[in-house]
This record gives sequence, structure tokens and C-alpha cells, in this order.
Amino acid sequence: MRIGILIVLLFFGGHLIQAQYTDQINSNRPGESIGAFSVGTRVIQFEAGTEYRSYKHVGYNNSKMDGSLGFFSLRWGFLKEELELTYEGTYLMGELNSRIVAPNPTYKQQGFLRNFIGVKYLVYDPFKKQQETNVYSWDANNKFKIRDLIPAVSLTLGANFNIDGDENPYPYGDVFDLIHRPIFFQNIFGRGIKEPSVSYRGTVATQSHFLGTWVFVTNFSYNRIVTDYPEISYILTLTHTFNPVWSVYIENQGFSSDVYTDQIFRTGAAYLLTDDIQIEGTIGVNTKDTPSLFSINAGISYRLDFHRDKEKAIKDSKDVEKALKKERKALEKQAKKAGKSQRKARRRARKN
Repeated sequence: MRIGILIVLLFFGGHLIQAQYTDQINSNRPGESIGAFSVGTRVIQFEAGTEYRSYKHVGYNNSKMDGSLGFFSLRWGFLKEELELTYEGTYLMGELNSRIVAPNPTYKQQGFLRNFIGVKYLVYDPFKKQQETNVYSWDANNKFKIRDLIPAVSLTLGANFNIDGDENPYPYGDVFDLIHRPIFFQNIFGRGIKEPSVSYRGTVATQSHFLGTWVFVTNFSYNRIVTDYPEISYILTLTHTFNPVWSVYIENQGFSSDVYTDQIFRTGAAYLLTDDIQIEGTIGVNTKDTPSLFSINAGISYRLDFHRDKEKAIKDSKDVEKALKKERKALEKQAKKAGKSQRKARRRARKN
């Protein structure tokens, strides 16, 4: 029984350690939310993939926008465990089919939906003084505790860069901007709205771990600060790890501005190929038809791990293996002793 417990702890040890640096990759994917924790000092991490998106807008006579989106983020832990420099970019290439006029014209478009650079700082870490793992009791390590409801909290501050300027086909994320406000041909000499070259974003992220295999992340953001159309948004993500390498998640994202308001639901799964590589897939839909949205994606997360604690993490894993071997030998010794006692008892019984 105790050997079984040690085996479980050996596999799940990386998930039981809630700290900045972990012996397994700490990815924000799958999903759009960002976790509260950084990747750890001297760790460089890439999270990238491709996504198919399809929009249809009933307000524009069912005009459609279909395209391929590439998403990429770069995360670097620097100076101290609580700090992370991050870049987030999404680039959409697609075709806008306008059904407002006949024949229906098609416009090829490409540009950034998101181009953000920021710094994340872990404000509060409830796991910093975490109790030691009980290597003989899986239940003691995974049962629900009130303190699990206290989340880690981080703050991300940074800037959005509109490098295409007035030529950006998706100002404020509006993929239908080219045919925006078509009444009386208000766009005949230009686009409907323009986004400034630089704006700002602040995000508060919380992260809670409970019952050993569940993680709940929230993001609350105030985006495109100092523009004519600031945006308020939230993301709620619930993730469940059901074996050492597989996890599933559900997510709800909502945002609101004078340009675009929406509710998006996503679900997907991630698979841990190695301690430093994770692959994932997601599907998503929204709740409206101005426009409607369907998306499906696949991605990968990869880290370059130069963290000083990596050797310590390997040592901790080896310590668990040593404890497992020691326990196995002790049980084998007990089994031999019990067998010897039984044989002696049988011999005495035959003599009597």
C-alpha cells in the first residue's frame, strides 16, 4: 500500500509543488488566461500555435470573415522569481466577404489583433510557506483545505503597439472595420475608426489550487487605456489534471467596449510530452451573431530551462525514488520474515 502511495507521489510530485519554478513546464496555454506565477528566473518559454477562425455578422447582411490566426508569446523570468517579462502577439490573415452590396466583393486582409509587451509581478503567493509533502499519505496531500481557497495574485502592466497605424485592418480587434457603419457610405473615403499607435493594459490575475488536481485562474483587465474606446474584460479558466500527462479545461471570456462586446466559451485539452514540452488543442464559440464566432486551434509550449533550482528539483525526485526503494526493501524483508515464521509454525504443527 505504501509503495503505491510513493509511486503516485513520484508521478504527481511536480503538481504538488506550488511555487514560482516547477520541474515541469508552467504554461498559460491552453486558453487565453494568464496564470499568476512566472516561469522562474533564467527560464525562457515560447507558447505558439495556429487557429482557424470564422466570423459571420447578421448586422452586415451575413458578411463573413474567415482566416488563419497565428498566436505567439514569449516569457522570460528575470531578476527575481516574482518577475516575468512577456510578449503576446496574435496575427490574423483572412478574407472578408462583404454581402452589403452585389456582387459581393472579397477583401484579403492581414494584421495584428494583439501586439503586447508587459511585465508581470507576483504580488502574493499563498504557497510560499506550504507544508511539507506527506510521503505516506496521498489523502493528506490532496484533501480539500480552506487555505486552498486563498489564491496567488499577480499584476501585469504593459503596452499595446499598433505597428500598422492607420492601415491596421483590425482596429480595436474589429475584423469588420472595412465595412463598419456602411449607412450613407460613411467609409467611402476611409475606415470607420482608427486606433492609436500605443495604448496600455493592466491585468490582475489570480490562481487557486485545490483537491490536488484542480486549478482555477481569473483575469480582470482594463485594456486600451488612453484611447477613445477603452475595454474592460475578464477570463475564468478551470483546469483539471486527470493523470500525469493529460489535462482538460473550460473557459469563459467576456469583454466590453463601445466597439466590440462579446462572450466566448472555450474547451480543450493539453498533453505533456516532456517536462519542457506541452501540446494542446481548443475549440471555441461565442454567444451572439453580431458577429458569431467559431474557432479551433492547436499549439505547443516549449521552455529553455536554465534555472538554478533545476538540479534541486532533480535531486528531490531522486530522493523520492530512494524512499521508494528503501520502502520496497523493508517490505520484502518483512515478507521474508513472515514467510519464515509461517514455515516454522507449520513444522511445529506437523510435529504435534
